[in-house]
Amino acid sequence: MDQTDPKRSGRHLEILRRIARRAMIERGFLPDFSARVESELAGLKAAPAADSDSVRDLRDLPWCSIDNDESRDLDQLTVVREGAKDAVTILVAIADVDTVVRKGQAIDDHACHNTTSIYTPARIFSMIPEALSTGLTSLNDGEDRAAVVVEMTVGGDGALDGSDVYRALVRNRAKLAYNALAPWLEGQGPAPGAVTAVKGLEKNLRTQDCVAQMLRSRRQAHGALNLETVEANPVFDGDRVKSYTIERKNRAKELIEDFMIAANSVVARYLESRRVPSIRRVVHAPKRWDRIVGVASEKGWTLPGEPDAKALEGFLTAQKARDPGRFHNLSQTVIKLIGAGEYMADFPGREAPGHFGLAVKDYAHSTAPNRRFPDLVTQRLVKAAIEGRPVPYGDGELVDIARHCTLKEDDANKVERLVRKSAFALMLQARIGESFDAIVTGAAPKGTWVRINGQPVEGRLVEGFGGLDVGDRLRVNLIRTDVEQGFIDFRRVD
Repeated sequence: MDQTDPKRSGRHLEILRRIARRAMIERGFLPDFSARVESELAGLKAAPAADSDSVRDLRDLPWCSIDNDESRDLDQLTVVREGAKDAVTILVAIADVDTVVRKGQAIDDHACHNTTSIYTPARIFSMIPEALSTGLTSLNDGEDRAAVVVEMTVGGDGALDGSDVYRALVRNRAKLAYNALAPWLEGQGPAPGAVTAVKGLEKNLRTQDCVAQMLRSRRQAHGALNLETVEANPVFDGDRVKSYTIERKNRAKELIEDFMIAANSVVARYLESRRVPSIRRVVHAPKRWDRIVGVASEKGWTLPGEPDAKALEGFLTAQKARDPGRFHNLSQTVIKLIGAGEYMADFPGREAPGHFGLAVKDYAHSTAPNRRFPDLVTQRLVKAAIEGRPVPYGDGELVDIARHCTLKEDDANKVERLVRKSAFALMLQARIGESFDAIVTGAAPKGTWVRINGQPVEGRLVEGFGGLDVGDRLRVNLIRTDVEQGFIDFRRVD
């Protein structure tokens, strides 16, 4: 039997796992942990709850985690404290992965090589062993854990009135999921049982949600872009891909996003204030701003000739109000035209480029050390700053790490995209010959790409692509799928 023929074998999950593993190797990733890593892992024990008198005990607070339904590698907990004159203090606890994963050891070497966990529909390739990322270093429900806490005081107008970063001992009181929590926050469903079971958590979460909305409104007033992303995940019936689910933003996701953006900005400024270098997350002003201006003009809107985040946000807000059903298509177009972000080493006294999409000048990735290597590096820098120790990385080392993490992030996205497209190629095989409305999502010398309406499927336009650009709409016909290569090919029919 031909194992690559899904119609004959029926084992879609097996096919996708093999494709994922092959893609990992082709992109230079290590899909498996070495014997050296496994030996080191076997010798690890639970991290000490507190190895310093400066570690605060915050286990009595009603901490909770909010993440995807299936997530087990929990990186953050959140809680708020209400103060005087409408001030609220946000506390974000970040898993202290460095307490277990030491710099320069085998597990750290593996993490430094891959730089990120890779999430495919068929298999998750964890940056560090799951015994750690979902066990010893995960902020699991009911477990005492070491953490780095980012504390932020927010005034009644949503402005940051003060901040601090320190080490603490925490305990997760409730493991919550976005899709179960959001309906309650939005007034469309009951509170999850895990919320009502913890004294004071309902009120605390309502306050968290209120503060998050204030932070978001203030950022958008300064030009943070209100973009809507849509994530499609294949759904398996046994071993076969049968359909897909669509994941959209909701109030629970926004709450965590807003708190993490604030925390990452505070961490960047904290390191700068201590004269400690950092790795910043940078998104430059769009090189294809002229095309963004063109897309806005097609919708009757005028943008300035030079990149202006605040003007772009005004356009996006107006379009979302005018046509909410198609706003995700416009968002995807703008995201493509802005371009990908990158990691850059930043040193005290230098001017950081900032993050165009978030309208923030100081921004470091620090809140997901179980799954992103830049966050683990940042955690080590923060702990050194807290404790007054020497910086654990040299300047050249940080420059190399930032460059390597940027390259591997791009590789990881390509692996994830390939396996997702292979899954949709399996699902679309029976629809070859059908026609669809579509939008151009990419146009470059190497090819033109379209996404069909009503389906989270992006493929290459192999016929009739002349004169098209990102954001153009057209009618296409599905002419071919190649599961192994993740190809979904269309031709223009209008």
